[in-house]
Amino acid sequence: MLKLEEKTLKQITIEDNAIAVALFGEAGENLKRLEKKLGVKLDTRGNILSIRGDSQKIQVTEKLVAELCELIKKGYSLHPTDIDYAIRAIETESDVRLTDIFTDTIYISFKKKIISPKSPAQKRYIDTIRKYDIVFGIGPAGTGKTYLAMAMAVAALSKNEVDRIILTRPAVEAGEKLGFLPGDLAAKVDPYLRPLYDALHDMIDYERADKLIERRTIEVAPLAFMRGRTLNDSFVIMDEAQNTTTEQMKMFLTRIGLGSRAVVTGDITQIDLPLAKPSGLVEAQKILEGVEGIGFAYFTEKDVVRHPLVQEIIKAYEGRAKKSSDIEREGG
Repeated sequence: MLKLEEKTLKQITIEDNAIAVALFGEAGENLKRLEKKLGVKLDTRGNILSIRGDSQKIQVTEKLVAELCELIKKGYSLHPTDIDYAIRAIETESDVRLTDIFTDTIYISFKKKIISPKSPAQKRYIDTIRKYDIVFGIGPAGTGKTYLAMAMAVAALSKNEVDRIILTRPAVEAGEKLGFLPGDLAAKVDPYLRPLYDALHDMIDYERADKLIERRTIEVAPLAFMRGRTLNDSFVIMDEAQNTTTEQMKMFLTRIGLGSRAVVTGDITQIDLPLAKPSGLVEAQKILEGVEGIGFAYFTEKDVVRHPLVQEIIKAYEGRAKKSSDIEREGG
């Protein structure tokens, strides 16, 4: 805890009443989140915001408040969880502009839904998808790789930029084999494809999605079904690409036809292939980075955008693992 003499005070006057109300949040909820996350003390008197804390934390808070005010001024409706994303963005990249991130939108006309990036890495990712025909999104789970790619695909379909969406992933999970699962082929592969359906249904209602799937405007299939095909005028997403072999990755990439775009997502720290099999995603990263027309976007654990408690859970497990490791070293 800071000693009194170490604390300094900074006062910020917010000229616009509406901006001040939106910034402070209902019953000061946004300010409470800022206090908890940044370790400062915030007080308000009318439109004057007082910040107490050490000088470095005050500096970060002052920049964050200025950025949030500018965001609200642009018409952005600030949600309490946006505070968490904004703090993480500024802590990750001190010169970031929140308006560049949060006001960049992907419009999903099927649900009249607007999706926006929540971190500098997510912003770079969707910009990369806009720029390149083939994009690799690499990073841990929960960073929005598949979700944002799905949003871009659905938006492209709704604007008639592509004729269909194809969603695929390798049917490999922790060494399990399809033959040991019950049911026919569709039933066997369905659990592997379920995450793609989940993302799809978040953007297109079930009834419309089912009709699009029946008409094969949207196709969800295991990677093995891509062999021998040429995919023209399509937006193709391959998820869990770390579980492809080198041969499978080459097969997939060479399916891309005229007028098509592809996004390949994966987490190279979660490879479930047998140890003797190199990951097609790792190999592609080495072989294709620098090839003109192919873009790479990278994420870290700081870009995780799931429920705020996920961050706390990750920290708790990391702390437990570190403690166990320290005990083992001491015992050894």
